[in-house]
Amino acid sequence: MTTPSIGKKTADFEVVSLKRNPTSPRTLFGLIMSGIAGLFTLLAIIPLFIILTYLLTRGISSLSASVFTELPPPPMVDGGGFGNAILGTVIMVGIGGLLSVPLGIMAAIYLSEFNEGKPSEWISFATNVLSGVPSIIVGVFAYGAIVLTTKSYSAWAGGFALAILMLPIIVRTTDESLRLVPQDVRQASVGIGANRYQTVLQVVLPAALPAIITGITLAVARAAGETAPLLFTALFTQFWPNWNNLLVEPTASLSVLVYNFAIVPFQNQQELAWAAAFILVLLVLLTSIISRWATAQRTY
Repeated sequence: MTTPSIGKKTADFEVVSLKRNPTSPRTLFGLIMSGIAGLFTLLAIIPLFIILTYLLTRGISSLSASVFTELPPPPMVDGGGFGNAILGTVIMVGIGGLLSVPLGIMAAIYLSEFNEGKPSEWISFATNVLSGVPSIIVGVFAYGAIVLTTKSYSAWAGGFALAILMLPIIVRTTDESLRLVPQDVRQASVGIGANRYQTVLQVVLPAALPAIITGITLAVARAAGETAPLLFTALFTQFWPNWNNLLVEPTASLSVLVYNFAIVPFQNQQELAWAAAFILVLLVLLTSIISRWATAQRTY
């Protein structure tokens, strides 16, 4: 009788390479599609780069300290600026934000956290409709609702029109931001004794705040560049905004100034139009940077 020997067992494992075969149809298809995507991306970037380069060249050459502090000049008069248009834009975008941000956030909270019954369907449907309405139609509506009622173009009418344009952006971005907050956060809040309203206001909303700020900055960027609604509501003026008469006096804005001065044959006003366009681009760039920074601060 022989005693079986206890030996060390060895096993040969086949080494499988994780590298793709460069000649396989799947790899070739992926390379071709990546090349097509890169080509179309390049075709989209080239016109944008050309436009921005031309705008920066013309806009920077027309900038001076006086454009921020002086009023628009008459035709064929050198100098001047568009300080009133900058201030008017800030005022009207501020009015639009004061009207749209609270309403938009409350509507988004209802859609995300209290999505029950027909009201949520109506809010969602109204948001979708507003997202597709042309800005000039919004201007006509604001003209009928505010300008004809008060018998005057005004900053309040312009801010009202901008608020309508900002509202769907704020509702959609806030709704998505709230839905991105994990359910575990809500359940943990309820588990320590918080009710539904406390969970939403003190836990979910602060967690989604960076993304909500991103949506607000995007809405501000869109509102600042709108022209058609302000032509129907705020019109334009060569003077500084009067804080006591914002309800009854026309108000200047950067976008309308660019529109008015770009089509005139006077070189001094055309140069101011280029400078104002450059300031608008800087404003959009600033809001994009803020939105990127706010998104990076997410806590979930």
